[in-house]
Amino acid sequence: MATKKKTAKKSAKRPAARKTTKKAAKKTAKKRTPNAAFMKPMTPSPQLAAVVGSSPMPRTEVTKKLWAYIKRKGLQDPKQRRMINADENLRPIFKKDQVSMFDMTKLVNKHLS
Repeated sequence: MATKKKTAKKSAKRPAARKTTKKAAKKTAKKRTPNAAFMKPMTPSPQLAAVVGSSPMPRTEVTKKLWAYIKRKGLQDPKQRRMINADENLRPIFKKDQVSMFDMTKLVNKHLS
């Protein structure tokens, strides 16, 4: 008879699951309310109105419409996706041929009143 060696298997222990505290559970359960400053309707300048429309709208809606325009026209740089290439309608707003998506909102806010 051949003898078989018994190998001891190590049990793989999972890391302990994190316990949610009452404070963390309260934060996640609470519904976020939008900031009133972002929801205030603002009138776009004539240059910006050529892209997003001339009716007063909140800044969040202006940003959504601007991104829809950028995607529809294919103005995102293919290699550096963070950069937006300006076309003839966006050049008066950006004052450059290319801007970063983070600078875009800062530049657009100057055209809202």
